[in-house]
Amino acid sequence: MGVDELLFRGINGVAGQSSLLDWIGVELAKPGNLLYPILLAAAYWAWVNWRECVIGGAMLAAVVGATDALGTQLKGLVQRPRPCVTLADVHQLLGCGGAFSFPSNHAANTASAAAFFQVLYPKSGWISWPLVAAIGISRVYIGAHYLTDVIGGWIVGGLIGAGVAWFLRRWSRFRPVTASASSSQALPGSIS
Repeated sequence: MGVDELLFRGINGVAGQSSLLDWIGVELAKPGNLLYPILLAAAYWAWVNWRECVIGGAMLAAVVGATDALGTQLKGLVQRPRPCVTLADVHQLLGCGGAFSFPSNHAANTASAAAFFQVLYPKSGWISWPLVAAIGISRVYIGAHYLTDVIGGWIVGGLIGAGVAWFLRRWSRFRPVTASASSSQALPGSIS
């Protein structure tokens, strides 16, 4: 038994022993359950800074969409079967899912959004990363993915989300520099 299977069995082996954990694992697997928190966050974002909300929201949607598309393409290239296909005694709390497992698109999509917000708003990580971790682990718990599928999704999504947000921060139309902020940042060696 390899390390990946050992980790999978350690996490998935708990499934079916606690109705509360089973319910949490299944609920975290449903993308629709993130709709209300996303709408509340978007409303707050629009209230705080309308420009950043409109531009950032469009970019975030593009980031998550691109991450999901890339994850789907990677699944076709890697063609790693899901644990529910290759292993016996898997505790499946939902259906087996699509044919291939690597990377986990749930993990990639949530990591891309969390990394995007972490770069733009560093204080957002205290809520976004624990949610990313919970959703990722739930994918193993419900029997849909190996832990390395989740970690691979986190890496792919994190790199895409952080990369796009890094460029977005440097775009002057997204976050214009005010006259007072630019004058307070004197160049090294200059007299202010």
